[in-house]
Amino acid sequence: MTQVVISGSGLFTPAEAIDNDALVASFNAWVDAENARNHAAIDAGEAAPLEHSSSEFIVKASGIHSRYVMDAEGILDIERMRPRLNARNNEQPGVQCEMGMVAANEALDNAGIKAEDIDLLIVACSNLERAYPAVAVELQARLGAGGYAFDMNVACSSATFAIEMAANAIRTGAARRALVVNPEICSAHLNFRDRDSHFIFGDACTALVLEDAELATSDTCFDVVGTQLVTQFSNAIRNNAGFLNRVTDSDPMALDKLFIQEGRRVFKEVCPLVAQLILEQLETLKIVPQQLSRLWLHQANRHMNDLIARRVLGEAPGEAQAPIILDRYANTSSAGSIIAFHLHHRDLESGDIGVVCSFGAGYSAGSVVLRRR
Repeated sequence: MTQVVISGSGLFTPAEAIDNDALVASFNAWVDAENARNHAAIDAGEAAPLEHSSSEFIVKASGIHSRYVMDAEGILDIERMRPRLNARNNEQPGVQCEMGMVAANEALDNAGIKAEDIDLLIVACSNLERAYPAVAVELQARLGAGGYAFDMNVACSSATFAIEMAANAIRTGAARRALVVNPEICSAHLNFRDRDSHFIFGDACTALVLEDAELATSDTCFDVVGTQLVTQFSNAIRNNAGFLNRVTDSDPMALDKLFIQEGRRVFKEVCPLVAQLILEQLETLKIVPQQLSRLWLHQANRHMNDLIARRVLGEAPGEAQAPIILDRYANTSSAGSIIAFHLHHRDLESGDIGVVCSFGAGYSAGSVVLRRR
């Protein structure tokens, strides 16, 4: 069977960032304004006052200290509290296409190939800026890539699911080289007026080049040893925004049209699901956890990553074993585990084994075992 390798990675990081202190100051100013507006009902005991947030609360709950965003001003404006991204005409590249071009070009450069060498391009992310034409086909045209392209969405697991799709296409001969791109504008679906979640997400875009190993020339190739996916339906993480909002006459800005989750339930249900997925895959591949040099885990919550790593490794992970990037990037959905890989793979030596793993809404989880060539 054809051996597939990851031969290049790329990352787009937005120019703007918001640290916890700035985010909290904006949120608390909005809370004070709302409490003042509703003071009569609060004084009468008919409504509870809204609570302040704090940087300490955010770090304790998530491990997040800051996040990169496409637009900080709109998020911090208490009259708006959402990013402001200007509409574009049909002849201009879409926002996600522009993000994808930066990440893709870096990945192509690192792989030592050109866009026209690509046979398959997958844009995989939690939220796409439009239904059609596909962002992937637009990106394919802008890059000058060949073959075919399509969009897909498996929430936070979109990248790992796309890696399996791309690897299978190469194994079967449907493609020789594939590009997987994950443009995540998570700030656009976040309710910045919800104390329990206003700090969770950031924006970023990642890209990976996958190739038939016989064609690869990069000196930092990783064999795709195996992929394993699982889904299990749950309403614990949900986003109801969609084209049917228009025909059901529902408010597109209603809270249930944005990101909502039952955080404690997600933690309790997802961590064992993911740890079991990784351990079962390793057993199938006849790899013992002690052979793992690196876990590139989904960057949603520091506590989740620590628990999953402990269950897989049998001990608390060192910083090098399970690198954390969510402290400065926050949760970037499907891009998170790939950012961790992009920033923390070059130090591995030939034969070292690592796991890229993502997990999120669905529930969905994907595990990709890699070995440094």
